[in-house]
Amino acid sequence: QVQLLESGGGLAQPGGSLRLSCAASGFTFSSYAMNWARSAPGKGLEWVSGIYSDGSDTYYADSVKGRFTISRDNDRSTLYLQMISLKPEDTGWYYCAKSDTGGSYCSSAYPCPLRGRGTQVTVSS
Repeated sequence: QVQLLESGGGLAQPGGSLRLSCAASGFTFSSYAMNWARSAPGKGLEWVSGIYSDGSDTYYADSVKGRFTISRDNDRSTLYLQMISLKPEDTGWYYCAKSDTGGSYCSSAYPCPLRGRGTQVTVSS
């Protein structure tokens, strides 16, 4: 079955950076678009970024555009999220999710199941 293991979260200062990873198994990683979502207390789930199966297209929510970079290594079945210029409002649990196809993104309108435990990001001085 689909297994996703997020890692790389932690405590960062405002303006700092973190790199999240998501190790995938149980499916043909290179055939599916992948996504990052986050949740925070008092906020709904936000789909922050996505990438097509071949990396040819990416998506970013306005809240992270210009600060986050999504990438993938299909040989290693791993998804990444490089986060720079972190803000306190980036605090939350981050999850990776598999799309249903190679060229579609998860969204609030078309949510995807969160199968990993997530990794916690805290941005605070």
